Amino acid sequence: MFACRKEGYGRNFIIGLVLLPVIVSVVILLIGSNVARAFSMAGAFALVRFRSAPGNAKDISIVFFAMASGLACGLGYVTFAAVFVILVVAVLLLLTTTGFAGTMEGVKMLKITIPEDLNYSDVFEEIFEKYTASSELRRVKTTNMGTMFELTYNVKLKKNIKEKEFIDEIRIRNGNLGIVLGMMENDGAVLN
Repeated sequence: MFACRKEGYGRNFIIGLVLLPVIVSVVILLIGSNVARAFSMAGAFALVRFRSAPGNAKDISIVFFAMASGLACGLGYVTFAAVFVILVVAVLLLLTTTGFAGTMEGVKMLKITIPEDLNYSDVFEEIFEKYTASSELRRVKTTNMGTMFELTYNVKLKKNIKEKEFIDEIRIRNGNLGIVLGMMENDGAVLN
């Protein structure tokens, strides 16, 4: 979290990183040196992961957690599975309810399309100073066969700011081309 504080990070990814070491250690403890168990666990996880809708890191960790607890029950370690489930669920609830790793709250993704003859480096600076607490240009992409640029920013709006007024001022500056203001893609992860 400290290393990625400027670029941004996904809260669910951080929670997944907290849960995965415990879950993996339990799986390794249960599998031991049994090759058949190892292959069956790998096959089951691959089947679940690649045959379902893509999720975030926390979702995948929870699927892996459910499989690990199922493996423990299937091997006859029901008491161990119950303790494992209670502890991991308690940690998951604690991390989720306390807002752990939630410093990216309120940061939105802003995509602005501008004509190629508009200098994108400082064209929106005064608008951002007026409406945002922070803004960072994350990506510049050419579109429409190179005749336009698509700028992607991470922005955090100031308190009590009306989004419509913010968007209207950008529309005036970019010639009423496309603007998208919404939630972060991939839960705050670096944009593709």
